Amino acid sequence: MPRVILHLDMDAFYASVEQRDRPELRGLPVIVGGSSEQRGVVCAASYEARKFGVRSAMPSRIAARLCPLGVFIRPRMDAYRDESRAIFRLVAETGVVVEQVSVDEAYLEATAIVGPSGEAGGDGDLRAAVPIAERLRAEIRAQRGLTASIGIASNKLLAKLGSDFKKPDGLTLITERDKVTFLRPLPCRALHGVGAVTAEVLAKAGLNTVGDLQDHPGDLRALVGSFGPVLKRFAFGEDDRPLELGDEVKSISSETTFDRDTADRPELRACLRDQATEIAGKLQRRRLAARTVQVKVRYGDFTTLTRQISVEEPLTDAKEIFRFGCWLLAREDLVHRPLRLLGLGVSGLGEMAAVQLALPWAKLSG
Repeated sequence: MPRVILHLDMDAFYASVEQRDRPELRGLPVIVGGSSEQRGVVCAASYEARKFGVRSAMPSRIAARLCPLGVFIRPRMDAYRDESRAIFRLVAETGVVVEQVSVDEAYLEATAIVGPSGEAGGDGDLRAAVPIAERLRAEIRAQRGLTASIGIASNKLLAKLGSDFKKPDGLTLITERDKVTFLRPLPCRALHGVGAVTAEVLAKAGLNTVGDLQDHPGDLRALVGSFGPVLKRFAFGEDDRPLELGDEVKSISSETTFDRDTADRPELRACLRDQATEIAGKLQRRRLAARTVQVKVRYGDFTTLTRQISVEEPLTDAKEIFRFGCWLLAREDLVHRPLRLLGLGVSGLGEMAAVQLALPWAKLSG
């Protein structure tokens, strides 16, 4: 039986929680992250702030220049995690199988709970999931005071694109018969696994849209190596990746033990920069992105501390990872004495972020 996959993505989650809990912030450009006066970094931004170009991982001073009236809010990670648990209790009540990607995002498989329709291509089964998605969105709105966007399709690739398509508060069904047409105008960067480097390689070959990939007569392996055949399948909306249901936390990290304990800022920044470059390289080779950055320090007496921060938009870039590592060291005052060891890591790993879609001509919502 064809699969029925939903992708749930909370809308501007961190900022929306702040706006819900503090009504005076509603309608204002809220920026969750460090202060622009303290060399902070943006963790999340409300849609009002995004209109000014504010994005996750941006230095707060740049965000303040782009959005002078932005309201900076210090992250409350415990509050966001508590809210996430409440939302996923509502998700569990639907009976779907859940792969939780982060505090505000999940793939849901409803294959076993929608009745077979007998319609060719499984589109009837997909349409049968629309009421499930509508009820879930309504429950989240009524009980949690937040909005969510959901995409429905036959696989993870398309469901993710669907949830991005009409944000915020959107519901998009991508049927089997419409999927190739839906994909054609999208930028290549919208496809899972296509990061900035791969997109640049494709663009140099004249491949800018998914339609270009669909029409390309050559072997994509000449451009992107072993990813070529997979990319071609993705371009036609074919994706057989299963939901990942394991509880193991995946992470990538790098640590450096110094010959002599040091509190020298330039040396520590250089160390973090090298570690961030190493981590970003591993992410890009595995076509993954990270939602959480963690620093680890060990002092001369072997006391060891770790601190972390999570962001809404997945990270792949070394500069962004480095920026959050520096911010954590400064925010937590971790270099108040010389360090024996410094480590940087990322977790909350998932697929590379797709660009947010905005194609008003398409009308595929349920």
